[in-house]
Formats: sequence, structure tokens, C-alpha cells
Amino acid sequence: MDVYLQWTSGSMISSERQHLKLHRELYMDPIKYKPAFQNLRQKVDNFVTSHLSTQDWNPSINKNQMRNGLRQSVVQSGMLESGVDRIITQVVDPKMNHTFRPHIETAIHDFLSGDRKEENTTSSTSAASEQTEPQEALSASGPKTP
Repeated sequence: MDVYLQWTSGSMISSERQHLKLHRELYMDPIKYKPAFQNLRQKVDNFVTSHLSTQDWNPSINKNQMRNGLRQSVVQSGMLESGVDRIITQVVDPKMNHTFRPHIETAIHDFLSGDRKEENTTSSTSAASEQTEPQEALSASGPKTP
């Protein structure tokens, strides 16, 4: 899809307050009750517990450095990517065809029909000017005889 079309259709959905409807419909089923979210949360909790159990604790420890190291370890483990993919599969994908797609198609259709109206008025104006130019050229050169 063209980047301009993506941006304009996105801004149309946003400007028409469609994003509020989509957001409400997405979160009607709380994500935290989905099995994929619960599994991811359990994995992260276990990973953090395991990681922290290997750390030596003392009062002078640099907590920000430890926090950043833990964050990097979680990201490098890949569990977040796969967990988020599963959450999307359980929450977003089932709603894609019957909830999101109709709103997006309507916004794109409205946008394109607006462009077509502008193109039609522009092309009819230019077509009218093109039709008058050849007639003026004929009258200037005089009538042609067969």
C-alpha cells in the first residue's frame, strides 16, 4: 500500500473518531484474561526471578545498571516478541475481519471517492478547455474545403 494512502487513511480514521470505536472494541475483552497474556506474564515473572537470584545483593548496588541489564536480558531472550505475537493472534486477529476491516475500507472508500470527485471536476474542466482550443484554432485558420 502506498505510504501516502496509509497516512491519509490513518488520519481519516483518526479524524473521524473511528479510532475510539476500534479501541473500545479491541479492549472489550480484557487482554489480561487471555491465556497468551497469562503465559507471557508467567514466563517473564519466572525469568526475572531466575535472573535476580543470580545477582549479589548489597546496599551499594547500582539499581539502574541492574534494571537495564535485566531489561536487555528479557529483550534478548525473545520471549516478548513471541508472547506479543500470541496475544495479537488471540485478541486482534479474530476481530480483524469483522470489526477493523469494515471501518478501514469505509474510510479508504470515502477518501478515494473524494479524490475521484476532484479528479472528475478537474478533468471535465480541462476537457472543456481542450475542446474550445481546437475550435478557436479552426476559426483562425478559416474553414477547410473538401
